[in-house]
Amino acid sequence: MTATRRTTLLTPLEMAAVDRAAAASGIDSYGLMERAGRAVSASVLRHFPYAERVVVFCGPGNNGGDGYVVARDLAASGVMTAVYCLGDPQKLRGDARKAFENCGLVPSHLERYEPKAGDVLVDAIFGAGLDRSVPAEVDAAVKTVADAGIPVVAVDLPSGLDGRTGAVRGAAFIAAHTITFMTRKPGHLLLPGRDLCGAVEVVDIGIPWRIVSAAAGSLAENDPERWLAAIPRASASQHKFSRGHLAVFSGPANATGAARLTASAALRVGAGLVTLASPPDALEANAAHLTAVMLKEIADVGALKDWFDDSRLNAFVLGPGFGIGQKARDFTIALGEAGKSLVLDADGITSFRDDPTPLFKSFGGGPCRLVLTPHEGEFSRLFPDIAADAGLGKIDKAVRAAERANAAVIYKGADSVIAAPDGRAMINTNAPPQLATAGSGDVLAGIVGGLLAQGVPAFEAAAAGVWLHGEAAKRAGRGLTAETLFEAVEPP
Repeated sequence: MTATRRTTLLTPLEMAAVDRAAAASGIDSYGLMERAGRAVSASVLRHFPYAERVVVFCGPGNNGGDGYVVARDLAASGVMTAVYCLGDPQKLRGDARKAFENCGLVPSHLERYEPKAGDVLVDAIFGAGLDRSVPAEVDAAVKTVADAGIPVVAVDLPSGLDGRTGAVRGAAFIAAHTITFMTRKPGHLLLPGRDLCGAVEVVDIGIPWRIVSAAAGSLAENDPERWLAAIPRASASQHKFSRGHLAVFSGPANATGAARLTASAALRVGAGLVTLASPPDALEANAAHLTAVMLKEIADVGALKDWFDDSRLNAFVLGPGFGIGQKARDFTIALGEAGKSLVLDADGITSFRDDPTPLFKSFGGGPCRLVLTPHEGEFSRLFPDIAADAGLGKIDKAVRAAERANAAVIYKGADSVIAAPDGRAMINTNAPPQLATAGSGDVLAGIVGGLLAQGVPAFEAAAAGVWLHGEAAKRAGRGLTAETLFEAVEPP
């Protein structure tokens, strides 16, 4: 696959549009089903050459049709094969009916399956388009297979997973391998789906990429190919001011460490200058720990507005250790009204939990200048109605929040989603478990702020920051702390 194919994601609806467009172009749809089924059977033979029996669960649609092709090919290869079906296969239509008729194996009903030692299961009940709870027969089969420890190879997506959201619809198989077609779906990357898919293999079954790309929306996996061109390249003529000047707001004397982590990360990612804007009572504590980061006293919003006269000061981070309350709100609104770029994190976000309208208003209209970095709880405080909508997945929630706030939103988690006001979204997958540690978010805010200061647009800065954060965590290793994390940050 090319790089673009590697990171493109299709929702189930977009994949259905691809299938329709392929058929309309004259491509034999049954031929595509044959290729899909053969790819799955080849994967089963490759990964489970010593299986004593392969059991194929076939559903009532085209995913089941793929399963009947798999069963026919495996039986023809000399593999002991058994087929179990959900529903009446005589009611199948179109390509699925043809696959069933060509299979040559008589299926038993799903509820009659009894595990045997040496079984391998091919799950071809539902594909990626499932958006309802699985029926009782599938729920029972999932439990039976899990209790028996039967390895599962899933066709397209483990049955029971919602392909758009990665959510479990009642119950879902846990796959050792998943074979999907043309591109991955969001459910392969979003949790808990990512954990249930095992190793995901993407197979090109012969649909021209022009058809796939025409149906693709604005969703992708977060990867340097999606934002690297927006990062300014180093040149011999650069000086420190041409690489941007970032200001990070410190909290009071008893809460200065978080802002220093943020400032240090911004320097590591390439910002030319970083200044810690400190309240008077924290100047001494901050001065004792700073070297390359500069220090400036900013006591109140009046002093902040006076500082705006320095046109070289082009980006800000507010939130890490800052404190929750009116001061945070006043500083944020002043930055928005002055047209400044801002990463609003942690305490800065929570300060607007009672009424985020002034925040959205001050950064509304015009180009996106605001990056919000909420984790689950902060997201719920800032966007309570969106967070409470059970009909929305994580991508939908992040995109709606970005549109409302005119901000790039980093909806944090092990499957962070980065969204832009124009509907673009990316799912991040490179974050290791050790990132779940105190101070990790402060470092992320600094990376994003450092990129903003260098002139990187808000969405690209957010996406790049999240990815670079994950890579730094990998370099820092299992003993990661916030201090070792920012030291492992490298510019793109």
